[in-house]
Amino acid sequence: MNLIIDAGNTLIKYAVFDNFNIIFYDYNSEFTEAHYLIIKKKFPAINQIIFSNVGHHQLKFLNILPDIKIIEFSSHTPIPIINLYQSPETLGMDRLAAVIGANQLYPKENIMVIDLGSAITYDFINNNSEYLGGNISPGLEMRFKALNNFTSKLPLLTPNENFNPIGKNTNEAILTGVEQGLVFEISSYIDYFSQYFTDLKVLLTGGNCFFFEKILKNHIFVNPNLLLIGLNKILEYNLGFKI
Repeated sequence: MNLIIDAGNTLIKYAVFDNFNIIFYDYNSEFTEAHYLIIKKKFPAINQIIFSNVGHHQLKFLNILPDIKIIEFSSHTPIPIINLYQSPETLGMDRLAAVIGANQLYPKENIMVIDLGSAITYDFINNNSEYLGGNISPGLEMRFKALNNFTSKLPLLTPNENFNPIGKNTNEAILTGVEQGLVFEISSYIDYFSQYFTDLKVLLTGGNCFFFEKILKNHIFVNPNLLLIGLNKILEYNLGFKI
């Protein structure tokens, strides 16, 4: 069994995989040795771990666990796709893991992965399993915070899927401006790149994926576990298993 740990900017998500199936999933603001021991007691067959730590959490204890194969996912880790990014050392490992997860689910397809997290990333992998790169944009909460931080009078609001097309007051103006603006951005990305990729498949992931699934009108697929699936594939690949 594999223990997969995705330590992001805000939360740490972790899952146990039996072959390619997630049999346990949880998340927390931290992941300590106590968390690990609870999981290990529940799933004693765990014998290998991979972790990605883009949020710089304290996970050093993982490297000294006895009788466990450990991989820390980095730009030096062998991967089962071709990475065409020109500066792989600066590429977020979460972005790379997500497209590998997408490629695992939909091999031989052109895919755009939209990760709706603290930031929003648009990443592309083609039907030859080549990662082409992608773009980064401010996330939903970041946009609300920016309006509050960089103006003197605008309030800090939280997301709400119910908004009017035209704001009738300042709160509505902010809500619609941020959320409808982001809907327009995502929809435009999908429409634009659908012209350049045959049968482009669009996958949403990240903390806000279900929020935007309800709003977007495009034909999309949602999978909040793409990073975990990708990390599991990377672990198996490095241990010499064909998947």
